[in-house]
Amino acid sequence: MRSVIRPEPATFRTLFLRALKKGHSISMHCTCRVEYKGRAVSTLETGDRLVIIKPDKTVIIHQPAGRNPVNWMPVHSHITLDENIIRVESVNPREFMTIHLEKVLVFLSSPLTDGASLVQAGSEADMANMIYQNPHVLGEFVPASREEQTAYGFIDVFGRDYNNNLVIVECKRYKAGLDAVQQLRRYVEKIKKDKGKEVVNGIIAAPAITENAKKMLEDWGFNFIKVEPPMYLLPDREKQKNLGEFFS
Repeated sequence: MRSVIRPEPATFRTLFLRALKKGHSISMHCTCRVEYKGRAVSTLETGDRLVIIKPDKTVIIHQPAGRNPVNWMPVHSHITLDENIIRVESVNPREFMTIHLEKVLVFLSSPLTDGASLVQAGSEADMANMIYQNPHVLGEFVPASREEQTAYGFIDVFGRDYNNNLVIVECKRYKAGLDAVQQLRRYVEKIKKDKGKEVVNGIIAAPAITENAKKMLEDWGFNFIKVEPPMYLLPDREKQKNLGEFFS
């Protein structure tokens, strides 16, 4: 691993080209201006950024705050260094990015190896399984099946209430919005038609629901029940640090 604070231009050039040739991961704190042409045309005026070049030649540019990159280039991009300008080109799709370096504050390069795959917990499928196995979280509900298929997709949990009315449960791992309510209604209307039932109840199971979605839900006679996904990844919901806090 090589880490250099405020490298001289000649030193930076040597380190950058060497790391690029070896397929190392490159991270730079730098003051730069970024131009992009491809899916759109954009210019990001001068500011302090975090520039990451992955071994597969994916390029990501972050501003000091926020989770998502302000700009990026896809895997297998062609990368060159011309004086103080990093040029990035992608063939498919055809895209160009130019990073004008004014100052390199920190340069870091290192080989990275990672063969693991992400195992996710707290998905909507996990929620549906939890409800199916623990129906008391919805009150008076008796589950009948999981992933009931309709022409509009799969119902997360299908069952009956204590009055023997059919009940459709739509699970959302984050705050439910209007689209979730509309999806639930499509399922309810389809089941009414297919099974010849006048009464089919609907439930949105989610950690929260927007006010307008709740109003629509109530207008259509459906219910919202607060349910947290199992093994919810709490750190993901905490306030995000900015780059200054992260590297302090």
